Amino acid sequence: MPIGSAERRSRGGFEVVIAIIVIVVVVLLIAFWLIGGYNGLVRARNAFKNAFAQIDVQLQRRFDLIPNLVETAKAYMAHERETLEAVTAARSAAMAGLSAAQAKPGDPAAMKQLAESQGTLTAALSRFTAVAEAYPDLKASQNMMQLSEELTSTENKVAFSRQAYNDAVMTYNNKRETFPTSVVAGMFHFEPAAQWEIAPDKPETREAPKVQF
Repeated sequence: MPIGSAERRSRGGFEVVIAIIVIVVVVLLIAFWLIGGYNGLVRARNAFKNAFAQIDVQLQRRFDLIPNLVETAKAYMAHERETLEAVTAARSAAMAGLSAAQAKPGDPAAMKQLAESQGTLTAALSRFTAVAEAYPDLKASQNMMQLSEELTSTENKVAFSRQAYNDAVMTYNNKRETFPTSVVAGMFHFEPAAQWEIAPDKPETREAPKVQF
């Protein structure tokens, strides 16, 4: 057997091995890139869902305080039935809005419903506060003062949690929209998340109502 032919076969076999190694390395690099991108998106999605859970806690506390606020006010505001009923109705609508968002945190339709219903409740509480100013005995009630202080504190926590949620959503959306992670997001159907935005035609809902007496 000619020596040159053996060397060529040996060299050809070596080149095949090198080619296989290169292919395996490329496949592994792609796999690691896909895994890294996927895991990063999952972590970012879990982060904004966890941030929404903190909103959930504070809104539930808000809902728990409002019935006590209304019941206390009834004893002093017998002629303000419409105002008190508006607060109660707004609370029910806000609870429904929260339930929709709980089922799909970040879903644009659900977050819009949440924002609108919570804005309506905030506006109703602001009107209640304005009307209550005309009742000095109510303002002097120890129970009302305690409830209003707790509610104001809860409103501030809601605002803080909302900002934290919006920041987490922005981080997630930036990750899913920027290349090359956007390729992974498209492959595995990572949907965009919506922030909790205040309607531009309702600027009064940007601030927590001052439920203070």
